[in-house]
Amino acid sequence: MSIKINHLTHIYGADTAFEKKALDDINLEINDGEFVGLIGHTGSGKSTLIQHLNALLVPTSGEVLLDGVNIYADKSKLKSIRQRVGLVFQYPEHQLFEMTVYKDVAYGPGNLGLSEEEIDRRVRSAFETVGLGEDIYDKSPFELSGGQKRRAAIAGVLAMEPEVLILDEPTAGLDPRGRDEILEAVKKMHEMRKITVILVSHSMEDVAKLVDRIIVLSKGRVALTGTPREVFAQVDKLESIGLAAPQISYVFAELRKKGYDVPNDIYTVADASEALYRFLKQVK
Repeated sequence: MSIKINHLTHIYGADTAFEKKALDDINLEINDGEFVGLIGHTGSGKSTLIQHLNALLVPTSGEVLLDGVNIYADKSKLKSIRQRVGLVFQYPEHQLFEMTVYKDVAYGPGNLGLSEEEIDRRVRSAFETVGLGEDIYDKSPFELSGGQKRRAAIAGVLAMEPEVLILDEPTAGLDPRGRDEILEAVKKMHEMRKITVILVSHSMEDVAKLVDRIIVLSKGRVALTGTPREVFAQVDKLESIGLAAPQISYVFAELRKKGYDVPNDIYTVADASEALYRFLKQVK
């Protein structure tokens, strides 16, 4: 599913003393199957933007097109839109409520009037995608670890079989093991399902490892967009809007300052390992 955003503006509290422009004439395109990272400091407009993508918010002006159709044109189709665009908010495990993990993931598909066989297929497929096995099906959600709860909550959205999945800070509050579990699940999900994924994150390292393209928001506007390599090469601009490149980029910047002939576009640990290996071979 392709997404096109035309001149999207959103104003909270319009015509009041509390008026705030959260989005200011946003124009974007996200292609079918693309993995996009959305970054920006607190208050940049990220949460407001993603809530427009499945019509949780109505714009002050502008439009959002899904496969060329304005999602606000027919209010009777909003339920269908929200099935096609799955949105996982921060701390989704707080919404787990059923007696077992299986029942929780099956809850959404069960409300679609599907057969028991189809519900079971969707649930099992969702569990497999997020890396959870049958051993947890009959457990209470509250018996799971933090990372498992988060993956179970994501599975509940995947079981609806959305064409677009939006993840708002999916690793927030997790320990390193939980973070790794979630990121691996997100990577696997995109590879297996080939759906459009939009990852909202404060972690430059997480975004650098996973996404095809980055969109940087600042003060409700698109400040930068491009591949991770293109965006993280603009360290000065990122810092001017309160962000930073991945830490490994600064390590290589320091090496260059000290006269070492190393690349200037390193932003992941894997890239760094390869670059240092090539450098050390040259100096032998």
